[in-house]
Amino acid sequence: MTALRLAFLGTPDFAVPCLAALAEAGHEIACVYSQPPRPAGRGHKLRPSPVQRLAEERGWPVRTPLSLRDGQEQADFAALDLDAAIVVAYGLILPKAILEAPRLGCINVHASLLPRWRGAAPIQRAILAGDRETGVTIMQMDEGLDTGPMLLSRSLAITERDTGASLHDRLAELGAAALVEGLAELAAGRLQPQPQPEDGVTYAEKLRREEAQLDWSRPAEALARQVRAFTPWPGAWFDVDGERIKVLEAAAVDGQGVPGQVLDDRLTVACGEGALRLTRLQRPGRAPMDADALLRGFAIAPGTQLS
Repeated sequence: MTALRLAFLGTPDFAVPCLAALAEAGHEIACVYSQPPRPAGRGHKLRPSPVQRLAEERGWPVRTPLSLRDGQEQADFAALDLDAAIVVAYGLILPKAILEAPRLGCINVHASLLPRWRGAAPIQRAILAGDRETGVTIMQMDEGLDTGPMLLSRSLAITERDTGASLHDRLAELGAAALVEGLAELAAGRLQPQPQPEDGVTYAEKLRREEAQLDWSRPAEALARQVRAFTPWPGAWFDVDGERIKVLEAAAVDGQGVPGQVLDDRLTVACGEGALRLTRLQRPGRAPMDADALLRGFAIAPGTQLS
């Protein structure tokens, strides 16, 4: 395998397996770029990103610019004399000067089977839509939003138990393996970039907190997917007796009634179609608990109408 001189641009946990896999494959990590440390925790202390923490542990140079549009930043990037730049959930727009600086360009790991689910939240949108399959696409970046030509893709099935968290972790590992494979093939000249199909384009908009409210007029199957997709963030929820209750696990079951009506003492709630049984929940400031434990300390009687 040809060892390449790389820069890595990434920020969250999803990008960490890719960075680790590149080093394990023998590539040279010339520099790591990540978004600047953000205030976090009760003390609002600056906390470096997961990618920055790994880079510092391994002793790789780290840069955390607010933007890559500055001329000096672009000159410093070009001076790295890269074979390629690997971009995984970095979170900043790459200007043309950055895209064109590496010999092989900028290579992106995207968590969907492009052109489906271009954009910010492909993992959660795939679950919400009821997709049975997703995957990762290794692509060469251009100036569009996930529009560049594809180098390689790998798929996996979405199970009925997958949450946003579990699918995130599986795709992160799949993406790392596909990236190493794709880079080796690209360096050897065995991969030809393929334009994305014009048909089948969908966009995965950024998640919004207000989307996570459960609307009982919708089908139970859709709400069950909503619960899974929004675990762990922002967490599906409903209000009752002045409290906002997060729903961590739920299942669509048979049942009928006025949407939002609690049907039994097991927290089964009528929906527009079918019913949703709430099995694991969390009250504000409390630990997650099973439905029976919650009901012992916070009564939600059959017949209660949830908003």
